[in-house]
Amino acid sequence: MEKSKMVLDVNEKPTITKWIILALQHVFAMFGATILVPILVNAQAEATVLTIPVALVTSGIGTLIYILCTRGKSPVYLGSSFAFIAPLAAAYLKGGLSGAMTGVMVVGLIYVVFATIIRFTGKGWLDKILPPVVIGPMIMIIGLGLAPSAISQVGLVSGAEVEWRAVFVAAVSFLVTAIVAVRGKGFLKIIPFLVGIVTGYIAAVCVGLVDFTPVLEASFFSLPQFVLPFVNYTPNFSAVLTIAPIALVTMAEHIGDHTSLSNIIGKDLLKEPGLDKTLLGDGVATFVAGLLGGPANTTYGENTSVVGMTKIASVWVIGLAAIFAICLGFLGKFTALVSTIPNAVLGGISLLLYGFIAVNGLKVLIQNQVDFGKTKNVIVASSMLVLGLGGAAISIVSGDVAVTISGMSLAAIVGILINLLLPEEKEDMPKVDKKTKKEEKVEAKV
Repeated sequence: MEKSKMVLDVNEKPTITKWIILALQHVFAMFGATILVPILVNAQAEATVLTIPVALVTSGIGTLIYILCTRGKSPVYLGSSFAFIAPLAAAYLKGGLSGAMTGVMVVGLIYVVFATIIRFTGKGWLDKILPPVVIGPMIMIIGLGLAPSAISQVGLVSGAEVEWRAVFVAAVSFLVTAIVAVRGKGFLKIIPFLVGIVTGYIAAVCVGLVDFTPVLEASFFSLPQFVLPFVNYTPNFSAVLTIAPIALVTMAEHIGDHTSLSNIIGKDLLKEPGLDKTLLGDGVATFVAGLLGGPANTTYGENTSVVGMTKIASVWVIGLAAIFAICLGFLGKFTALVSTIPNAVLGGISLLLYGFIAVNGLKVLIQNQVDFGKTKNVIVASSMLVLGLGGAAISIVSGDVAVTISGMSLAAIVGILINLLLPEEKEDMPKVDKKTKKEEKVEAKV
């Protein structure tokens, strides 16, 4: 692995001024995505499932936990995962807040179990149950399944009256995000969604779509509304199967992000500190997030890009960024301002965001050269897409307990099973004429 020229080693501490500037860059990189998750989950569920302050705090705490679990050997930032937007909303609708948060904690425990198994057996078996032909469609379903939500936020639903202000703001948000993503240079290219949100928000203010009342009523400092088990709710496992299978997607994402960062810093993070430790850190961080009422965590490619851009891979910088994120969660006026972002802005951003997620699934298939000339691969991918996007659901009832597996979760389980159980195709061997074969043997002897 060729090592790029790093200014700092992962454990080296920079000067105070550079330390703060670099940490703020990481905060800006993670901020747009991290605050979008609670906003979009709430929009999907049409209720308050997550809050922005708790998402920011659990993101920071989760990153610090990750740093401890990896012994300060991996400069990774953990933020809110987009993969859980639809499952969290579905879990809330099925089991309420207790069902959603219990599901997040179970995901964290799944990571820990997998990390323990990997520690003793290696990760070869994980590659077998999660090949690209399964992971790609999983990711595509996540993005495409959320598409109707983006259309609804823009206000382009069939039969509904079009509000020109909302469409205008959504268009501004969309175009600015797209232009920055394509033409942006340096740090701007890393934060297209944040730039799009800010620009769209300004446009929304100009056309009168923003209500500043929550900002005026909020205090400067406020305690995030943590949601604790046995205090605010009793754990409820009724919606676990709605969320748990998504852990397979984010584990694949975890491996991909660490591989990418390894190439940037010239150090194989899957060997040192090791996949078992990085996955353990991610798992414990996600469990704690669910314990406090926050979304599941995942490794952030945006912050990996910051490391690549600055050529500084210091865990000290990542740690300070995590502390800044925690502090932001306690700024009442700031989080109230974020909560006033109109749906039109989010809709414009989501048009790109959900499409990006779906196309990333397609990229997984292309980059790994999945051969769709093989009927088995076609069957695995097509069955997953139809089940995941078609609204399929299986309910298992036992007494008073009913468990429903649907959408992405059902597609993931079926895809894994089909891939493991369906035999490989037999390749047609070219027929060899017996007479020609005898002549070849005679020539060989001569």
